[in-house]
Amino acid sequence: MHNNPLPRIDEQPEVRARLLPFCRIKPGGVWTDAASGHRVACIDATDASAVSTFMDGRRARLAIQDPPYNLVAFETRGIGEYIDWSRAWVTNKLRTLEPDSSFYVWLGADQRDHFQPLPDFMILMREFPIQARSFITARNQRGYGTQKNWMAVRQELLYYVRGTPAFNIEAEYTDIPKTLRGYYKDIGGERTENLERGKGDTIRAGNVWIDIQQVFYRLQENVSGCYAQKPLKSTDRIIRASSHVGDLVIDFFAHSGTTLLAAELAGRRCYTADINPVFCEIAIRRLEHFRASGKTGWQNGHAFEKEMPAEALLALAGQSPDRATQPTLF
Repeated sequence: MHNNPLPRIDEQPEVRARLLPFCRIKPGGVWTDAASGHRVACIDATDASAVSTFMDGRRARLAIQDPPYNLVAFETRGIGEYIDWSRAWVTNKLRTLEPDSSFYVWLGADQRDHFQPLPDFMILMREFPIQARSFITARNQRGYGTQKNWMAVRQELLYYVRGTPAFNIEAEYTDIPKTLRGYYKDIGGERTENLERGKGDTIRAGNVWIDIQQVFYRLQENVSGCYAQKPLKSTDRIIRASSHVGDLVIDFFAHSGTTLLAAELAGRRCYTADINPVFCEIAIRRLEHFRASGKTGWQNGHAFEKEMPAEALLALAGQSPDRATQPTLF
């Protein structure tokens, strides 16, 4: 298997500095896709003026966001500051939405810190004219654990709505297998359970998702250099359930470009942004890479391999080729 991953850009400022010259948009800049009308901006999600200029009067039917909520965020923000920061970007997001729209937020619950920021963020959302609809849990195959606690293998997804937005029930009939027995009932004098009574082998998606593969370096969709990358399948499920073909989807934490690519696959337009020019460039290149090759990521390669081959990355890290190690999960 090809083995030339980028290290996590958020942890390697020298790598980020080397990649910046190859980014086609600078802070404040916007890239527009001539083929499908997608747009990518390098802006701060909390900057109301920048967000307004980027949207240019257009409103979205669906907002998906995966803000930084892990230790990267908490090393630089206390919970009070984090919530104030969240209030600013949520306010800006809601200003860009249609009267009938959906709003999804991936958010962590750190069991080592009173499950923050999830509880305080949920309280924050009570300030806004938006209705809580569901609390979704996605199960990871791997997690972090300890000998003195349960292993943490979940990620939380909050679902809110404004007005009466679309919810396409047919999109929720998936390839999720029936896994749990139970719910016994007498039918025609015989005791049956739910696996026997159903006409199909799969079920409609509920608010616990067990069928989505966590992204790691052996999957084609992997985008090395990023962290906490969300699977295309989860974003595709959200988009198909909560929007129609041709609708505008927004995501102001572009990161690995998953929302942009998922919107492309589902026939929606996407306006996405990130404060980091490198993540903006990765999102653009991922879309272009898919159109050119049909591949959804670089597996264990990376988006800048022409500009930064393996030898250059190893030299930057102070390693020789024979000291390269096997990649780890992001």
